[in-house]
Amino acid sequence: MLSTRQRPLLRALLAAAKTADKLRPVATKYSSSSATTIASADKRPIKSMRESIFASLELQPYPRYTPVPEIPVLSAQQIHERWDGLFGKGEKDEESLVVVQGRIRSKREASKKLVFYDIEQEGGRHIIQAVVSQKRCNEQPASGISFSDSNRILLAGDLVRIAGFVGKTGLGETSVFATRNPELLAPCLHTIPTRSGLIDTQKRFRNRHLDLLVNPRARNALETRAHVLRYLRSFLDSRGFIEVETPVLSASVGGAAARPFTTHSVALGEETPLFLRIAPELYLKQLVVGGIDRVYELGKQFRNEGIDADHNPEFTTCEFYQAYATLEDLMQTTEQIIRGMCEKVAGSTAVQVQTDNNGGMLEIDFTAPFRRIHVTDTLYEQIPELPHDLDSADALPAILNILSQRGIAVPRPHTVPRLLDRLISHIIEPQCQQPTFLISHPAIMSPLSKETGDPRHTAARFELFVNGKELVNAYEELNDPNEQRRKFAAQARERNDQGDEEVPAPDAVFCDALEFGLPPTGGWGMGVDRVVALLAGVRHLRETVSFTLLKN
Repeated sequence: MLSTRQRPLLRALLAAAKTADKLRPVATKYSSSSATTIASADKRPIKSMRESIFASLELQPYPRYTPVPEIPVLSAQQIHERWDGLFGKGEKDEESLVVVQGRIRSKREASKKLVFYDIEQEGGRHIIQAVVSQKRCNEQPASGISFSDSNRILLAGDLVRIAGFVGKTGLGETSVFATRNPELLAPCLHTIPTRSGLIDTQKRFRNRHLDLLVNPRARNALETRAHVLRYLRSFLDSRGFIEVETPVLSASVGGAAARPFTTHSVALGEETPLFLRIAPELYLKQLVVGGIDRVYELGKQFRNEGIDADHNPEFTTCEFYQAYATLEDLMQTTEQIIRGMCEKVAGSTAVQVQTDNNGGMLEIDFTAPFRRIHVTDTLYEQIPELPHDLDSADALPAILNILSQRGIAVPRPHTVPRLLDRLISHIIEPQCQQPTFLISHPAIMSPLSKETGDPRHTAARFELFVNGKELVNAYEELNDPNEQRRKFAAQARERNDQGDEEVPAPDAVFCDALEFGLPPTGGWGMGVDRVVALLAGVRHLRETVSFTLLKN
């Protein structure tokens, strides 16, 4: 038999179910995508049923947040740290009132007059049990809702606040014993898949809020990112670097070889194309010309390229420029940054990384000094027939023939720098599982770098590879304006004659700035997302960002 209190609730549930059936076609009609999120795909009438119940009880399910007078709000972690060791089983401190708030992880009804809630905080990292009994709670709180109704409306996933005193249950679990009815702060209108899990990649990243609630590893990757960014800023700030912001939207693009995103400004007109930056390098070096000898920027870059485990159109870099620094200085700084970051974030100078989809693991040891591979020497050792004059007209067909003989596919456009990069990725990069500096690339691959003076024309440049992936790229920056113009002109020929759209147009303003004198400068750039992936133990860059682009 239903009690007098239960009958109105049942009528409300039935009415809500009928209303939900009528509204579903309307909701689908005006939805941009009927099943892109778990909420939009949920055809059950839970949402409408709960909203009808709230209305029947005249309950505001989204109240303004106001503090509980004279009762401190403590986290679950603080409660456990303070009281876990103070009481024996069944002991309580009824004089010390606290407020605990968070999301209901589970609800257990021992009887009509006794309910147990597990309240989670920090995405489930900390949990405290709340014991709510009719004997202790006020039957007529300010909201006017009875003990029975106030507990009946609460479900797993709801955000609540509970005031009471701390003690231990008969089984010895530290708990908050409620002295008033629980307060609903915000309801959860759909089931959180805590038990079934959220594994499908598309579902995870289209419902990132649920991914973070259900999968602790997702939150760990974002926390690792925060630690990495904090460490980089701390390291550079402590060494006298000044953090700056350079334009993200600009009328010119440069500093790297990549296809940019283009747009227009209403104010400037359609005839003035604008670009999202692909790198901040040229701006930062102009700041060094302006007397900021140590400068850095942590920020987003945008490249209109493919998406895979190691590439994302939107990504974060850290670039710094240090006047009067040599390539050796930059390598030592790199070892210090990577080793210190690993110790700070992972607690050790070594980390375990997954090497394949079959669960293969490798321990990466960041103890200095890192191994070094001379790129130009290795290429000629492995490929004796490689042309020695890479600027000659015969170099391109000769390298194409070498790649063809080795069965290495090369997408168009074909340029010498692209072909050399392809060779390096197949011959040298697979050797770089442990931290490895690739040094002395052919100068033709590095138009913004000085040369070493080697007769074979090698660049004063290095890349740091770990687990076969590039993490850092650094140069001794070219500061001769005439030589820079010559190299920009050579790049322009690649763009115009061979159709390489990734080659940026020459930047005359930057070259003019060099005429005022750029000190001998070391430039350094790190792919932050890749470093986060390494330290967080994830294989795809989308795991390292809060939200990512997905194909429809």
